[in-house]
Formats: sequence, structure tokens, C-alpha cells
Amino acid sequence: MNRILLAFRAFFAILFTGALPADILAAMNAILKSDIPALPPPKPEVKPEDGALQVLGMLQRDARILDFFMEDITPYSDDQVGAAARDIHANTREILIRHFAPVPVIDAVEGTPVNSDGNPALVKFIGNVPATGKAVGGMLRHRGWRAGTASLPRVNTRQDLAILAPAEIEVE
Repeated sequence: MNRILLAFRAFFAILFTGALPADILAAMNAILKSDIPALPPPKPEVKPEDGALQVLGMLQRDARILDFFMEDITPYSDDQVGAAARDIHANTREILIRHFAPVPVIDAVEGTPVNSDGNPALVKFIGNVPATGKAVGGMLRHRGWRAGTASLPRVNTRQDLAILAPAEIEVE
């Protein structure tokens, strides 16, 4: 039905009967729905904590780190704990290298004398630090770490990142 005819019919139906017939209402709904452009779906929101949950989920999935730290290890012998820690250490190390490529802040041998470049974000002085807090160098006790890269997979916003590991149910 063309729109002009529909408009006249609607006008006179309301004028004389005070209501629209069902066929006019159906036709108007079809026209209105076709004229309204569909809204694009909302962009998924990525929250700052998503990256942290993603890293923790990877550590659980590939190294079972939560299983290890959430377990009460007091009933186990040191040998049993050490054996479990060895696997967790190797798998966690692989994840860190793959996604963050950690490099030393100061690439020198621990226990050797070094000087600071003065950047307080890179060096924390410990021991007999002068009252002024201004030290130039000393004995390297820890090389420090910085991320060489940070490459995480894209966050899947349809996935609940708070689920670090799904429960596992064995079907018999």
C-alpha cells in the first residue's frame, strides 16, 4: 500500500472512528521498522583489570599456578613440594618469556660495583644510604627486571575473564 493512500485512510479512520484498523496498524509498523536503521551493537568494554585477569588465567591454564598456591602444602614432604614447584617454575618461566621478555634493569653480575644513572625509577638504594638519599653507586645486590615487550592475546570480551579456570567434571 503506498504511503499517501495509507495516510488518507489513517486520517479518516481516526477522524470518524477514533481508532486505526488492524491492517493500517500492521502496514504502519512495517514502514516504521524499515525506515529505522539498525543500531550497531555496542562496542565491548575492555576494563583495566582485564589484562591482569588474562595473565592470571594464562598462568593457571599453562602452569597451574593457582592450584599450587591455593593448595595447603603442609601435609606434603619437601621433596613432593619441590617436584611440583619444578614444573610450575618451568611453565611460568616460559609464559613470562613468551609474553613479556623480561630483561635486567642493570645487566651486570650481582655482587659487583656499579653506578646509577640517577633515574630513581630504575634503582632502589639499600643499606647505608646517605641521609640526603643521594647515592651514586654501590654493590649490585639485585639486577632488577623490566619488560622487554608486553604481548598478550586480544581480550575476548564474550569470555568472562574472572573465570580463571573452569571446573572440570569427568564423565564416566
